[in-house]
Amino acid sequence: MKDKSMVYCGFNEDTHGITMLGRVVLDAWLFNLIPRDEDCAGWDLPRLQNLMNQNEEQWDQYGNLPSRLPDELRQRHAELYAWATARGRERGWDPELGEDE
Repeated sequence: MKDKSMVYCGFNEDTHGITMLGRVVLDAWLFNLIPRDEDCAGWDLPRLQNLMNQNEEQWDQYGNLPSRLPDELRQRHAELYAWATARGRERGWDPELGEDE
């Protein structure tokens, strides 16, 4: 049985989604590394680390800047993050909170 503290609750159950692991899921959706209906619920940390590494490989191609993404990806990034930001704010996310948020 897996230790519950070592398993991600999933983007949909994340406090507001704009967390470190939530962003891993958002970027994986952006780069089509996982299907949009996969929110990584129940994934352990090594599996999430692997996904994070895949995201980093994708971002490295574009200098880690959304402005360097091809038009289609840049548009998808803008839409995805606008949706996630609005959703996060509805759930109490405050971009002015401290480093631990």
